[in-house]
Amino acid sequence: MSTADMTEDQAGARADERSPDDAWAVMRKFYQAEAAYVAAGGFGAASYDQVAAYLDPEVILHQAPGLPFTGTGTWRGHDGMERFLARFSEVWESMEFLEQQHWGDEETVVVRNRVHFRARATGQEVDTLIVQLITVRDGRMLECRPFYWDPGAVADACRPRDA
Repeated sequence: MSTADMTEDQAGARADERSPDDAWAVMRKFYQAEAAYVAAGGFGAASYDQVAAYLDPEVILHQAPGLPFTGTGTWRGHDGMERFLARFSEVWESMEFLEQQHWGDEETVVVRNRVHFRARATGQEVDTLIVQLITVRDGRMLECRPFYWDPGAVADACRPRDA
């Protein structure tokens, strides 16, 4: 039976049969832990353990250089991710996932996130789209490449406004 021929209940049952380690299930849990970490103040104010639970020891994050929180652009391992999230939580007071769409399988997922950020230093807010290409290994994120729809608007929200 093709997915086009399935009833909504059958399609829902098939989704429930997915492994708890499939890429989307892992990322959904990671996003919750990441948002909680940032909301709690990040490095020094929140436990990193819940975030680390969803990261492969060899995790690599490829961020676009030039944004206020991306540094060199490449962050490796648990230490690198903790340093990235420390910087990220210095810049952002909060992030809220407004909408998420995803496509993938057990090892790879593409996620389209509509995200609302509030900058810690300026209080300015921005809604933006971020598409991420993510690889998962053994139930943990191994690699992530985010692509920002409007990096200028994201950077602008972090800049103090002239009086």
